[in-house]
Amino acid sequence: MTMSDPIADMLTRIRNANTAKHDTVDVPASKMKTAIADILVKEGYIKKYDIEEIDGFKTIHITLKYGKDKNVKIITGLKRISKPGLRVYANKENLPKVLGGLGTAIISTNKGVITDKEARKLNVGGEVLAFIW
Repeated sequence: MTMSDPIADMLTRIRNANTAKHDTVDVPASKMKTAIADILVKEGYIKKYDIEEIDGFKTIHITLKYGKDKNVKIITGLKRISKPGLRVYANKENLPKVLGGLGTAIISTNKGVITDKEARKLNVGGEVLAFIW
């Protein structure tokens, strides 16, 4: 069965695994999802990710991050912003701030998939993919 929004599926899998306090979660791989996972590692929301090939299909094996015990979650929220039915774009003057700068907005630009902070530095706008805090 084809999926209409694979990025929302990835974010939902991470959100569900985080709520259930799992150590890892597997997501079908794509270039966009790998770029998003890379941002999540750089920003400190997940420990690491590995790309594995299982039965000819590539999957992203994400290792989630918690505080001292599993009751302290690093990821408190994930939200998909731009959906296939309603794309959301922001120009360089109107880039969103998540929780007043405490969270991260993931933006797809012509410079690649970057955070809102990097987009401000590069002075570019783009499609607002997701918020994470």
